[in-house]
Amino acid sequence: MAEVVIVPTPAAAGELVADEIVRLVRTRPDAVLGLATGSTPLPVYTALRPRLTGVDVSRVRGFALDEYVGIDPRHPESYRSVITREVVEPLGLDPDRIRTPDGSLDGIEHAGEDYETAIAAAGGVDLQLLGIGTSGHIGFNEPGSSFASRTRVKTLIEQTRADNARFFDSIDDVPRHCITQGLGTILDARHLFLLAFGEGKADAVAGAVEGPVTSSLPGSAIQLHPHVTVVVDEAAASRLRNADYYRYAFAHKPAWQGF
Repeated sequence: MAEVVIVPTPAAAGELVADEIVRLVRTRPDAVLGLATGSTPLPVYTALRPRLTGVDVSRVRGFALDEYVGIDPRHPESYRSVITREVVEPLGLDPDRIRTPDGSLDGIEHAGEDYETAIAAAGGVDLQLLGIGTSGHIGFNEPGSSFASRTRVKTLIEQTRADNARFFDSIDDVPRHCITQGLGTILDARHLFLLAFGEGKADAVAGAVEGPVTSSLPGSAIQLHPHVTVVVDEAAASRLRNADYYRYAFAHKPAWQGF
């Protein structure tokens, strides 16, 4: 089962995950990070800034989870722009080593296969950051996505478009299609960190961690992975039946065990 860590605030979650990323980079300077966008991972990126002072990040590589299809990569809400603005520049990463899926219409037919090839050539993802949507999606793998799926083009459901409309002038400006790492691609990463904050994510978290493994809730795919850490605040943990056990287990975790 996943290790579930319940923290008081998103900032505390960011510090916990940032410490693990720094440990990984110190151990493996050419570590491959799986980078998520949206508001959920921001506390991690914020906490990383002071922690990476003096750490050589020149060889760190990264792969974003997804990108909108047909959006200009210079658009401020393209995930290429978001990753550059929120991760690459603040953390001093080499932009040539950080990739997002190619959402341009020219070549979209093979963009997924190209991205899979690039991840494999890098040796796979060491640590993958994940958020979870209110529909239970991870990446842009909407309900019904195959657990064996690879990077591909998907159609966004209206709920996801509505959730993301806050980043655009209106929902009409939110693209209807995306290119996303598949659930099978995500499950290939060596360590998954799933983060969720707020009561609005409580049902999705409970389903992903304690519910049945079903394509109707893509986040439940994490139950198939041997190394998952779920980090949530009290509100997001509010519907977990075994929350008291998770708190007890983390409080008595052997110091040598790490994450």
